[in-house]
Amino acid sequence: MAGQTRSERIEARTTPGILALVKQAAEMQGRSVSEFVISAAEEAAKRAIEETQIVRLSAEDQKRFVASLLDPPDVAPAMKRASENRNALFGET
Repeated sequence: MAGQTRSERIEARTTPGILALVKQAAEMQGRSVSEFVISAAEEAAKRAIEETQIVRLSAEDQKRFVASLLDPPDVAPAMKRASENRNALFGET
């Protein structure tokens, strides 16, 4: 079996109407139903993952984000105290 990849099985139940639609689309693309379904599932999975991993900002939000990076706001007094306390606790300067 050197050089071969193991395949896994996916099973799904559907209505006759959806199966007929999938068969028609697969035939139109010159693919088997399995190839068509796997390809469509792969594309949908990649899209779903991408949608959850990519943050999309409006043009205005992008401008505000960049502005805050280029000119960050002053550190709040409570944050300064927390940082000083942490440094004192761990002996850092």
